[in-house]
Amino acid sequence: MKIKNKFKFIRSITILTILLFIIIALFYNKTYAYKEYNYRTIEVSEGQTLWSIAQYEKENNEYYKNKDIREIVYEIQKINNLDLSNLYVGQELKL
Repeated sequence: MKIKNKFKFIRSITILTILLFIIIALFYNKTYAYKEYNYRTIEVSEGQTLWSIAQYEKENNEYYKNKDIREIVYEIQKINNLDLSNLYVGQELKL
């Protein structure tokens, strides 16, 4: 098969490619299952640190049993949107 009009051929391929991308974009739907997390809240007491809270959770919470203490500290910071590891008395933390 010989292409008689190169311009029309390129235009047709371009239009088909754009239509294909539009169709893919319409049907390609990133859906991730929404998972609702149930956190419990604790109030920080005098002398508690993120490390001590993480250590307590590692020993007493089945979810954290086989995790490294640094991972637990990081997860607590992430859940509570903490940039630093500074805590103050009366602060509420989600675990």
